[in-house]
This record gives sequence, C-alpha cells and structure tokens, in this order.
Amino acid sequence: RRWQGAELTARPAWLLLLGLAGQTPLLAQAPAAGDPSPTVVADSASPVQPHVHRIRWYEAAAAVAGTSVLMLVDDPVERYVQRHRSNTSDDVASAFRHAGQPEVYATVSLGLVVVGLASHNSDIARAGGRAVAAVGLAGASTLVFKTLIGRARPDSGLGSTNFHPFSRSESMPSGHSALAFALMTSLADDVHSHWLRAGFYSVAVGTAFSRVNDNRHWLSDTGFGAIVGITSAKLADGHWRIFGIKPPAFLLSPSGGAAIGWQASF
Repeated sequence: RRWQGAELTARPAWLLLLGLAGQTPLLAQAPAAGDPSPTVVADSASPVQPHVHRIRWYEAAAAVAGTSVLMLVDDPVERYVQRHRSNTSDDVASAFRHAGQPEVYATVSLGLVVVGLASHNSDIARAGGRAVAAVGLAGASTLVFKTLIGRARPDSGLGSTNFHPFSRSESMPSGHSALAFALMTSLADDVHSHWLRAGFYSVAVGTAFSRVNDNRHWLSDTGFGAIVGITSAKLADGHWRIFGIKPPAFLLSPSGGAAIGWQASF
C-alpha cells in the first residue's frame, strides 16, 4: 500500500458552517479533553452507506452513452434557452452560479475542516475532508477531460461539434457543474434528511442550469460534469470503488493540522 498526503493548516473560518455541520450524522461527541492520543487516524468512509458499490465497465459505458445522447440535442436546447432567456432566468442563474465557484465549494469544504479542528471534533473535520477530497478529485478530473476533449463553448459560435484536443477550448465537461455536484453530493451523503438531500441536489442542478442559461456550456457539458462530480464524491466517501482505490483517510492533530491521503491495493 502506498500513502500520499497533503497537509492542511487550520485557520479561522465562517462560523455559519457550524449550522451545516450540525446536520450531519458525523457529529458525535468530541474526544475528551484529556485524551492522551496526539493524533487520530480515521478512514473517510461515510457512516451513511449500506454497501460499497464497485463500478463496472458497462456503467462507465452507460455514462458515455448518456452523454452522447445529450449531445444530439445540444443545438436545439441551446437555441431554445437563448431564445427564452430573460431577466428572471438570468437572476436565477446568478443565484446558483456561485455553487460552482471557490467562494462556495472551497469555503464550505475547507470551512468544515477548520470548524472540526477548532472544536476538536474529528468527525466534523472528516466530513469536511471528504468534501475537500470530492471537489479536489472533481476539479482535477475536469481539467484532464477539458484538455483531452477540447470542445468549443457555445458562445464561441463554432458549433456543438467543434472539438480540438489539447487546445484552449474547454467546454466539456462543465467545471461549475462538476464542482457543485461533487460538493452537494458529499454533503447529501452525510445527512439523514431527505429534504436536505433534495435541497443540496437542487442547488447542483441550478448551477448546471446557470451554465446553459449563460450560454457558457452545452447541455451535455453539464450532464458530463454532473457525472464527474457525483462519481468523485462517491469515491471520496467510500460509497463507490474503482481500480482498488479506497476512500481517502485523514490524520488529524489536536495542534491544529490535518492531512489527507489515498490508499490503493494492488
């Protein structure tokens, strides 16, 4: 087994994250103040998981096929949305767009880690660590796919079938959609409330809508982004497995530090 980690240092964060953290089933009592253990090492697998699903080749093929089907309607959907675009749709898009930007996904995920460390509650910190791992994996995957696919954005005027790998064209997949779905899926997997889960996913769907409304992405871009985001979150919290890669584990230190790393068995 191999271990690779990247250290995170706790810093003051918005206390509004306490409200979100309070909804997770991870909020067990914090370790006693007199606990002599200098560190806590824990697997990141979410406690809200009935089983571990191993991704099969045909499921990956189905995801590719589904994205391909969406590509068939990219042009008519783009024309319809832009023809019916209004101040109202722009306002809705503006409200949801931020979920795919650093001010939301970075603040919420890293903020949970900070809150957990500041309160000496390793469970909250691990919940944040899962979110950090999810958005990190989604972000890295998105960059790779964008480079390999090289699809032109709809506002470029080049059409939905313009692909130039390793170019500056970076429409597929939608990064906003991928990051929003990664964060919201991670949060949804850590709560028991169906209403909260529906709310989290609604925010992610709204983010995807904003990218189509703003004419920055094709419909299939957002669909592929959703697949990337959901898969990243499920791998990070241990619900899904692929290539023998286990969910990340976290090393938490009472002195105010945390490390995250992935393990794989071959």
